[in-house]
Parts: sequence; C-alpha cells; structure tokens
Amino acid sequence: MERSSLERDRAGLVMVKGEPFNAESPLAGLREPVTPTPLHYVRSNFPLPDHDGTLAVGGAVARPLTLTLDDLRALPAATLTVTLECAGNGRVGLMPLPTGEPWTGNAVATARWTGAPLHLVLERAAPLASGIEVTFEGADHGPYRGGADIHFVRSLPLERARDPEAQILLAYEMNDEPLTPDHGAPLRLLVPGWYGMASVKWLARIAVLPEPYEGQFQTKSYIYEWPDGGREPVGAMRVKAAITDPAPGATLPAGPYTVRGRAWSGTGPVAAVEVSVDGAGEWQPARLDPPSGPYGWQAWSFDWAAGGVGRHVLRARAIDAAGNVQPDSPPWNRLGYGNNAVQVLVLDVR
Repeated sequence: MERSSLERDRAGLVMVKGEPFNAESPLAGLREPVTPTPLHYVRSNFPLPDHDGTLAVGGAVARPLTLTLDDLRALPAATLTVTLECAGNGRVGLMPLPTGEPWTGNAVATARWTGAPLHLVLERAAPLASGIEVTFEGADHGPYRGGADIHFVRSLPLERARDPEAQILLAYEMNDEPLTPDHGAPLRLLVPGWYGMASVKWLARIAVLPEPYEGQFQTKSYIYEWPDGGREPVGAMRVKAAITDPAPGATLPAGPYTVRGRAWSGTGPVAAVEVSVDGAGEWQPARLDPPSGPYGWQAWSFDWAAGGVGRHVLRARAIDAAGNVQPDSPPWNRLGYGNNAVQVLVLDVR
C-alpha cells in the first residue's frame, strides 16, 4: 500500500507511536456495534512486513502444506463478530507506570472477521501423536529492544487449536473487505475471547511442536509478573465496561441524560453492568442489551438525572456470567497488562 493510502487509512485513529504504528480507536469507534475498519485500533510490534501470500504448515505433521489465499478461500468459511482488546490497554492507569506502549483505554474495537476455521487446516496437515503445541509466526520481524532480529511468534496448545468449538479462524477479511496492511493482510490468526496478542497478524507459518514453545512473545512478553513474584501467561480478556457517551470532560445541561457504553469479557457473556454516581454511592443496574454473538461486546445504557450544577463522577463496572467483577483498582503487574479497573469518568453539569 502506498504511503498516502496508509496515511488516509490511519487518519481517524489516535496515534500512540509512529513506527511501528500503534494507535487507539477514537471514541466514535466504540459507539458502533461494529467498529469501522479505519477506526479499529492498531497494535504492531514491528514495522509492516512483506508477505509472499502463502501459508506454510509444518513441524510434527504427517502432511506438510503450503497454502495460498485461494486455497484457504476454497475451504468452508466462517464469519464471527469479535471484540479485540490490546493486553496493555489502560496501562497508563497503573502506578508506578510500567514500561510499554502508553495505552490510555481505547485500544479496543469490534469487527466482523471472515476466514477458514483453523481446525480444518490442521486436519489436513494431520498432526502427529507427539504434537502438543502449535506456533503461529508472523512475517513481521525486527530487532527487539536492541537485541536480535526476531519474528512475532505465539503459540496455542494443540488441543485448543484443533477444537472446532474454539472457533479460531485464519482470517482474510475484516468487515466484509480484504484485510488491510495494519490489520495483518493478507492473513491473520483470530483467537476469539483472548487479548489481541494471540491473534497473530501477517500469518506466514504454522508449526506443530512436540515440546512447549518458549519464545519471546510467549514466555517473556505478554506475561503477568505479579508483585509477589508469581508469573502467568496473558490469555482471556478480563471483564470490562466502558462509557462511550458522554465523553470524558463533557459539559452537560442539567436534566435527564442517558449514559451509554459497551461491555465485554473473554470469559463472558456479560451478565450485568452497574453504574455509580459521585464516589462511593450505591451501584445501580444499567440496561444491558443481549449479546449478538458469543465474542462481541454488548451495549448498555443508564438513565441519569443529571442534577446539581458542578462536577460529577460516573463509574461503570461489568460482571460476567462466570461471576468475574471489575475491581476498583487495577491489578498491578510489572509489564502493565490486563487493566480492567472500573472506569472513572469526570464531567460537568451546567
């Protein structure tokens, strides 16, 4: 894609870093049931790569494959509406501030993805009985934090990767159009319910391994490192609610106002959203729209009598069907992942 086209595609985003390009969705992108592609957040670890248009599948398999995009399109297609959130979304809300991209809170979006089910491709390749894990390697690469030149590679347990119910896709379309460069063209992995790092962009190679994978982005990055020394991998998205209307810092006229937002969870569906007004007030139930599918966010609304001229504070929290509730304070960890603390929105009534 020409530079001018890239700049046009990125114009509506809130840039966090120029190269590699990282950007948050504007608030308008969170207000739509499906985020328009030009408003969908972008997370990249390396510059845009070249891709030869093929996917190699190998390792501990009986039938190694080299697949073109046409080969993948010839397989039965699936379309899913999926909310993706960057694992570091809201990092600036953790104190002391961890290292990493300074995401404020809008590195989240929802799109409609179409592609070939991963389990069908693995069935063709026929993993050997010795296989236990599957790696997914992107074409993107570069020196990582001043070290060696490496590719972005993630892995999944073979059992999950080959499970049809996991609904993992090899996606080649986003919002009914071919993928754009920033979103992984020509092919990306899509792992519903997990933070975005699992959905490897510019997918070039899949390999079945007979041993656990211990690469940089699997065991060193995207790891919760807790203050007590405990470590665990980042996986499913934590339950979360976001206020999309009014905007932070808004000035509203006194009187009735409908507060609106989105809620999502990787261990969902979301069962309830609650709103609290002005500090330690009681949590009040919001109206929650039913889910439109298993992996997309849900709309919610709350009727507020905006009285009392001056500053007011709104808070929103979500509870999912597994009983997970957003905490008041973010769960601090050294790399700043998984901040799902209750949102605090300050506004004025005039």
